[in-house]
Amino acid sequence: MTIVEIAAIIVAIAFAVLVACLVPMVLQVRKTVAESEQLLAKMNDDLPPLIGELREMSHRVNDLTEQARMGVEHAAVLLHAVGEVGESVQHVHNVVKGSSGSMLTNMASVVAGFKAASHVMKERFRGEGGHHNGG
Repeated sequence: MTIVEIAAIIVAIAFAVLVACLVPMVLQVRKTVAESEQLLAKMNDDLPPLIGELREMSHRVNDLTEQARMGVEHAAVLLHAVGEVGESVQHVHNVVKGSSGSMLTNMASVVAGFKAASHVMKERFRGEGGHHNGG
């Protein structure tokens, strides 16, 4: 055997080993590519409806957000109006309280005046009555 024949045998063995290693790897790559194609086909089928549903859901969330914002604005207006009514009631209460206090004071003054006037009248009638009867 010559060196060329030995070199040819070594190259043939190396090529056989290389092919033996590459064949399973190529088969695995082929299987992976086939599964990837199936996955992409499934995604192409499933993704457009899913995107449509996401858009619809986004629109609904936007509508709900707008309704919530309007509800909060209406609630703020209502609470402001309730606050003003409360202030008006407090003002009326203070006026009634103040006027009832002054009314009570006026009534007490009137009653005191009637008592004083009746006391004076009683004293006069006693004084005049004794004068007419006794004199």
